[in-house]
Amino acid sequence: MKDSNKVIIETKQLTKKYGDLLVLDSIDEVIYEGEQVAIIGPSGSGKSTFLRCLNCMEDPTSGSIYFENVDIADTRVDINVHREHIGMVFQQFNLFNNKTVIENIMLAPVYVATKKLNKEKRINFFRKIANVFRKEKKPLIEITATKKSIIENARENAIALLQRIGLEDKADVYPSTLSGGQKQRVAIVRALAMNPKVMLFDEPTSALDPEMVGEVLDLMRDLAKDGMTMVIVTHEMGFAREVADRVLFMDGGVIAEQGTPEEIFKNPKNPRLQEFLSKVL
Repeated sequence: MKDSNKVIIETKQLTKKYGDLLVLDSIDEVIYEGEQVAIIGPSGSGKSTFLRCLNCMEDPTSGSIYFENVDIADTRVDINVHREHIGMVFQQFNLFNNKTVIENIMLAPVYVATKKLNKEKRINFFRKIANVFRKEKKPLIEITATKKSIIENARENAIALLQRIGLEDKADVYPSTLSGGQKQRVAIVRALAMNPKVMLFDEPTSALDPEMVGEVLDLMRDLAKDGMTMVIVTHEMGFAREVADRVLFMDGGVIAEQGTPEEIFKNPKNPRLQEFLSKVL
């Protein structure tokens, strides 16, 4: 844990089943603001399922998932409102091939801001009508944004993000022309364009050729230095040792051991962790 004691994500008795298959078994875990947490473990241990549950891409079978003290696993909660603050990067890049790089990055910010603008316009429209019959008039929402300004702001931010990763010259090309490493870096800054409070990474380098892994990990290192809260499922043990504040070892749907990189990699206590590290280090 770094400077903050603020809990940003907490799971309580988080359980996930697929039929009779128990994938996550009553997990209680806390992620702190500004913390970088690496999740390691063998295939089939529940790592990716646990990560995808953190923003309810996978609905838990039972248990709670608190994001900023709101149980987003509660079906009464509008999960999309909270997902705006939780960036997600996948093994596959999931870029839209029919849109340019900059259009991919702008897509979500423009959509969310336009949706908010239209909602405010609707509220004002009905308030104007209702105010005709009210003695005490309700004030109208002050609207400063326009569709044009939303697009301009999103484009400006997208260009700044592309400059950050050295790909500003690729703004108007299509993803099919990019290397795997470039695609994944674009996918990361696309998530950053929403100004998230947490970034979730699901094995972000596993689909890359070895020579492209470094450029993606370098960007993730920069995010860690900037204090971004990150939860990373990874097979890159060197990266986990270097960047993580805390490492979680998952096995059989539970967090079998956790600790600092020093504790996990130099003094593992769990026999399954010892066995796992002997194969991957």
